[in-house]
Amino acid sequence: MNWTEGLINAIDYIETHLIDGEVLDQNTIARQAYSSPDNFRKVFHLITGYTIGEYIRNRRLSLAGEELISSNRTVTDIALEYGYDTPESFTKAFTRFHGSSRHLARYRMLYLSA
Repeated sequence: MNWTEGLINAIDYIETHLIDGEVLDQNTIARQAYSSPDNFRKVFHLITGYTIGEYIRNRRLSLAGEELISSNRTVTDIALEYGYDTPESFTKAFTRFHGSSRHLARYRMLYLSA
């Protein structure tokens, strides 16, 4: 297996385990690429420009943003589903990642697109 196939396997694994606040173990992720954890971390960062943890956090925040604007679920429910302990910690991470608060994102999608 080459590095591209290994990376695809690892990302597929990450993507299927992002929801419900599941803790993703980097050693398990590296095994999906048939690589040692140290080598996988280095290659993943080199290829993607992100650490594994950054990639996971960014994907969760991206999916949470989509859910905020496309559903009527509470912020607390979404925060817990994507692994945040409190709505406040989710709001802080969400604002840093998306550049606006969750309320503004929902408002823009619901009212400006109408």
